[in-house]
Amino acid sequence: MNPTQTHLLATALACLLAVPAATAATPAEDQATFQEYFKHRFPSVPIDEFKNGAYAIDPVGRENWEAIEEFPPYENAISNGEIMWNTAFANGKTYKDCFPDGPAIESKYPYWDRDRGMVVTLPLAINECRVENEEKPLKYGKGPIADLLSYIAFQSRGQITNVVIPSDDPRALEAYEKGKHFYFARRGQLNFSCAQCHMGNSGTTLRTEILSPAFGHTTHFPVYRSKWGEMGTLHRRFSGCNKQVRAKPFKLQGEEYRDLEFFLTYMNNGLELNGPGARK
Repeated sequence: MNPTQTHLLATALACLLAVPAATAATPAEDQATFQEYFKHRFPSVPIDEFKNGAYAIDPVGRENWEAIEEFPPYENAISNGEIMWNTAFANGKTYKDCFPDGPAIESKYPYWDRDRGMVVTLPLAINECRVENEEKPLKYGKGPIADLLSYIAFQSRGQITNVVIPSDDPRALEAYEKGKHFYFARRGQLNFSCAQCHMGNSGTTLRTEILSPAFGHTTHFPVYRSKWGEMGTLHRRFSGCNKQVRAKPFKLQGEEYRDLEFFLTYMNNGLELNGPGARK
């Protein structure tokens, strides 16, 4: 890392880790610092390429990935998800009764629910829809929910990430700050934070894998990972990262991961959605 990049990282960390106070950075200032850091760290990468994760900075990996995308391993998930979307519940209603705008809705999530005072993610909304229609909720990590999310993500391709943090609701800012703290907090026996891998060490190699930039992490989920041999959700990936640093993972779709998603997706505002994806 050159001196300019080192200074930018120090500035980013100082800004993003500021404790809430009159002089603390606003979410918009955090976002600008976050995105500017990656623009300088990878100056040859066009902004819209960050949606492709590590393949934006790894030419060899990108070549293999593009070959895989000719016959994407998530096609069956999309088909299964479409069937789920169109299949009526036992009461005769469908997902469209909960989501009248149709399946191209990914860019609406996560959002701050002012009435309930909480972050609502798309998987949470899906299960709330099911419960309202007297159906059993789906498990959040993989399986049918990943299929349904794959179909929704595919229908939402081309939409732009645009998370809003209401400035007039301090509870929303608190949730954002909790998510930010989670991202930069060290945890586990290895004492690592999310930022250490995906900000400070992004672009370097860990074992045989290039660590992907945090900028773009939320654009392509759910993903088919070769390591998993199946589709998985964003919170499954959060859980896996916690396990990798030997920390106890949190409950999928619990407050901790929803706040983390709120923060991280907000950091990625402006990037195009291009899920579902395929990764190692």
